[in-house]
Amino acid sequence: MNVNSQNVSQLVIDGAGIKNESSEIMAILKFYKAFNSQDMLLMEQSWLDTADISMDNPIDGIRWGWEEIGKGYDKIFKGKAKVYVEFLDFSIHKTLIFATGRERGYFKTDSIEIPLTIRTTRIFVLIDGNWRQIHHHGSIDNPDLLKTYQETILK
Repeated sequence: MNVNSQNVSQLVIDGAGIKNESSEIMAILKFYKAFNSQDMLLMEQSWLDTADISMDNPIDGIRWGWEEIGKGYDKIFKGKAKVYVEFLDFSIHKTLIFATGRERGYFKTDSIEIPLTIRTTRIFVLIDGNWRQIHHHGSIDNPDLLKTYQETILK
């Protein structure tokens, strides 16, 4: 089985100090350099400029297209708080597809039924002619719903 992946978890990427790495790592490096230096021009260069790109974050949900995504970064960069992030414990996978969007559904017990809305990202790799999921991320925006869901599921 060849997933064409590279485990690079020993690296920590914050946008500074890494040279002569693969093009994949340099692309990631560009994003973190832009973010941590609050460089909007470099940030724009790290994103594809099409209407169907999306950013899904805990601050304001899903944004579509660079114009809306750029507004999100501008809000962070011009905000009162300085935000710094590093990327670590990661691997890079090639030959993949990813899907971003929302999930809706419900959870219920004998006494309650509550609707769910979840922001979701799913990533798949092609292995021997079949797409197999390798990553999923889901976030519930509403803190009260998240708390109720966690308390109900973890009982």
